[in-house]
Amino acid sequence: MRINYDFNDLEAFLAVIETGSFHIAAERLNLSQSAITRRVQKLEGVLGSTLFERTTRAVRPTLAAKRLQARAEVMLESARETTLVMRDESVAYEHQRSALVTIALIPTVVTSLLSPTLRLLQESGMSVRVRLLDYAANEVAGAVSQGEADFGICSIGSLEPNTHFEPLFDDLIVLVLPDGHPLAGQDQLTWSDLKAEPLILPARGTGNRLLIDEAMAKSRLTAQWTYEVGRSTTAMELVNEGIGVALLPRSAMLSAQGRTLVFRQLLEPAVARPVGLLTRTGVADSTVVGAFKDAVRQISGGLGALSL
Repeated sequence: MRINYDFNDLEAFLAVIETGSFHIAAERLNLSQSAITRRVQKLEGVLGSTLFERTTRAVRPTLAAKRLQARAEVMLESARETTLVMRDESVAYEHQRSALVTIALIPTVVTSLLSPTLRLLQESGMSVRVRLLDYAANEVAGAVSQGEADFGICSIGSLEPNTHFEPLFDDLIVLVLPDGHPLAGQDQLTWSDLKAEPLILPARGTGNRLLIDEAMAKSRLTAQWTYEVGRSTTAMELVNEGIGVALLPRSAMLSAQGRTLVFRQLLEPAVARPVGLLTRTGVADSTVVGAFKDAVRQISGGLGALSL
């Protein structure tokens, strides 16, 4: 059943039944008498019932009006309470909403970049709520482009036409070996050194794998992998257990605590991923988002010079 009346109609009806007069009801609601009459007539038409008996001396509610009165009072009171509750909540949480930052990021920068940034903001006394969307690089780009995130941190430039990539530092792709591995004694390695090794590569379609495949193609090399994994932490766990050796970003060193791993640079060619901020063009940063980006830039300044 379609409802063709609203709260204004019920309010006019209650004003008439409480005052016993269309004229006084109009004064109470600061409306014209004809407006009150139209609203009551609308209710009568929708309900199919006469609500008032009009005489030259009085306006008397009918039985239908008396039955409607209690229900109308409950509906209006419920609407008023809902409005007050929502207004109170909007005031109470206005500050928190303005201090909410949504960040889309690749998981490999959580330990090296995001965690130190959050600690820096905590030490500065900034009150901010952070919603994290840990995605693959192409999903980070999509989230920023579609406005789902205030900004992104990723390793691939502007995949979407309405985004801007601000490079922060170059993160070398290095070889991760278990401690005691024969290759661990060499400071620098080449890709030819990996031919006999069970190689762990990032899964196809990830940003890191794309960079590795592009570098291999340019140098006319092939990387014969044995294992493909989606996350760097999984690769490091496999290396730690002696399952194989892995190609990972140099910044992964910072999340290798508790594991006996060795990181070595690969040459011919050297592969690096540019890590940076991804922002939707034409969108001005809020004060909190701007401060968050500045903190990311400050922390990132020391990541490009990580020593192996």
